[in-house]
Amino acid sequence: MQLFPPLDQNPLTELFHARVPKGEPWAWVLAQRILASEAVPRRLLCEPLSPGLAAWIDEELARLRRELEHLRKQYPYADFGNREPSPAEVEALDVLLRGSSMDVQALYRIYGYGIYTHHSAFVFDGQVRAVEKPDPARFDDLVGYTRQIGMLRTNIERFLAGKPAVPMLLYGARGSGKSTSVKALRTHYAERGLRLVEVLSEGLDQLPLLMEELAPLPFRFVLFMDDLAFAEGDERFHRLKVLLEGAVYERPANVLVVATSNRRNLVSQHWAERPDPNASDPASWDTLQDKLALADRFGLVITFPPFDQQLYLEAVAHLLGRELDPDTRTAALQFALGGRGFSGRTARHFANQQ
Repeated sequence: MQLFPPLDQNPLTELFHARVPKGEPWAWVLAQRILASEAVPRRLLCEPLSPGLAAWIDEELARLRRELEHLRKQYPYADFGNREPSPAEVEALDVLLRGSSMDVQALYRIYGYGIYTHHSAFVFDGQVRAVEKPDPARFDDLVGYTRQIGMLRTNIERFLAGKPAVPMLLYGARGSGKSTSVKALRTHYAERGLRLVEVLSEGLDQLPLLMEELAPLPFRFVLFMDDLAFAEGDERFHRLKVLLEGAVYERPANVLVVATSNRRNLVSQHWAERPDPNASDPASWDTLQDKLALADRFGLVITFPPFDQQLYLEAVAHLLGRELDPDTRTAALQFALGGRGFSGRTARHFANQQ
């Protein structure tokens, strides 16, 4: 068993497809194999480095160095890449050339491993997948919600500082900027170690596995659940409820749940289901309270009220970067009143067409 992933049987195939930095290519290719390992970092991030494993890793590093010399002699190529290396790649190269098992462990504790080394946005549908081109949303894109964004950022900054932070529910009208606000967190705080994982509906069944994978990593993860709502009888809302509070497994300190929804109560309910205030059957009240309990477990609920005409026009002007002349103002109003309504999303759609 090789602790670090072996090269392709044809090394030239791997070199051709590798996205290496500028410089002699084979050292970068092998350094990337150290970063691409999964089994080794998972163990080193969860356990102390034992003497036996340390010796094995040192042997593997020696093997990689011999392989490097062989590849350099057999395929003496110049630069294959034309980009600057990332800090993680620079450290991995140093570990490859002169490091030890302790340096390998330090590398993973600072930069993570695999897809987490190079990306700051992910989706989870039962398996974590990197997002190659995440939405570059910014807080400057939003108009009219200064107080709400301030509350969001204050809680996130506590989370990044290792202080107590609470799960958040961003609730309000469609198109008001709730999702953009969450995605802007990654844009603004990625350099401070924030990572965004969008949990898709099919991933809710696998939340304990996701917690287990993220817990040892050296980053702070926001689990983003967009447009969250559950139909009557959907058992997944119980799984989310215990994640927020009451699970047998412990929610990792480096994970925070942030959800958006168009409705305050996340499980659908009907007037006919509401019990008579004088009802003697406690079960009817228990059913209602169970439905309300999920939203109550978010420690911070931030409300995004609907846009009005004035706020909509302010958003259009902000996105266009200029004051609205009479013709543009009229066109913007006609665009909204054509069925789209006043919202930040409508303002952006209008601005994109100008």
